[in-house]
Amino acid sequence: MPDVIVNLAHMSYVIRIEAGALRGIGNMIAPDKPTAILVVSNTVVSRHYGDVVVDSLRAAGLRADLFCVPSGERFKTLRTTKKIYDALLNARIDRKGAIVALGGGVIGDMAGFAAATYLRGIDFYQVPTTLLSQVDASVGGKVAVDLPQGKNLVGAFHQPKAVLIDPATLRTLPARELRSGLAEMVKHGIIYDRNYLESLNKNASALLAGSEPEMAQAISRSVEIKRDVVVQDEREAGLRAILNYGHSVGHAIEMLSGYGRYRHGEAIAVGMVAEAMLAERVGIAEPGLGEVIADSLAAMRLPVQISEHPSTSEIVRAIELDKKTLGGVFRFALPTKIGVCSVVEVTREALVGAINAHKARSEAGGT
Repeated sequence: MPDVIVNLAHMSYVIRIEAGALRGIGNMIAPDKPTAILVVSNTVVSRHYGDVVVDSLRAAGLRADLFCVPSGERFKTLRTTKKIYDALLNARIDRKGAIVALGGGVIGDMAGFAAATYLRGIDFYQVPTTLLSQVDASVGGKVAVDLPQGKNLVGAFHQPKAVLIDPATLRTLPARELRSGLAEMVKHGIIYDRNYLESLNKNASALLAGSEPEMAQAISRSVEIKRDVVVQDEREAGLRAILNYGHSVGHAIEMLSGYGRYRHGEAIAVGMVAEAMLAERVGIAEPGLGEVIADSLAAMRLPVQISEHPSTSEIVRAIELDKKTLGGVFRFALPTKIGVCSVVEVTREALVGAINAHKARSEAGGT
């Protein structure tokens, strides 16, 4: 696929999408002349790709070491980040050194946050190995860790030096994780590109089967959409907030469920339906939009029903602590129609009503 270039006011970087590209990562990074590299991965991903990446870096004449953390959102904490700092010091990474984040969104967020804060900031490279991280977390420079009270409450904006997406890594991805990534791709179509959503719906069977030609094309378009939004609003002062569609309710149920019941994309899928119903409730969306969105998500075999637990009051309290809530005012990115999204303020009453309506829909056996 053609490279996608992210041009920002202070820098630009390339997003390369190429099957088998992991073996060439050393040649890609070597011209930047980092003094040393720490590859940060998890215990699952490193078994598949850790040696491939480290060997490629060393073959290009770079000093490289591998450090692994446990796998899972529950380890995306300041405590784990402290271990990454220790590993950086043990590997003698100086201010001209770099981190390679090899893994899914958790690794990209946490290793990127370590890069943003270690020695007041060093370079890092995103090498996402899950569909979710390839189309979302690796692009845009948002890096963060979680607190017990909520997701991504401690973080920074720190753009990667480059992003290397190897679609071949999806061959080792469990089907449930693949579907989780499809949720974010559907989101991109809902908020930005009606034709893209129609293409995803048309190719749902091929995408679910992991067909590489269709997947590479879809990844490229999702990356372009996120690039287009980020270059217009790098630090989420306006337009970029539309990328949060589905994430207020989704993050809340993900956190309240202990990061175990739902994969991230599954929680976001449920959140997108709830927030589309909220858009209808406050009168900015055409009637029936929630059902249209639910149908697209269900076609990707994603959950769209919301369970009785956590309760509506628990979800609302969690959203109150979300970084998207400002001055106690609930701010949501809500679709007005497919391909168009706006950031609006909503009342607690409307939010409670939408969540309760979603629960009633689920109890009645909605898709």
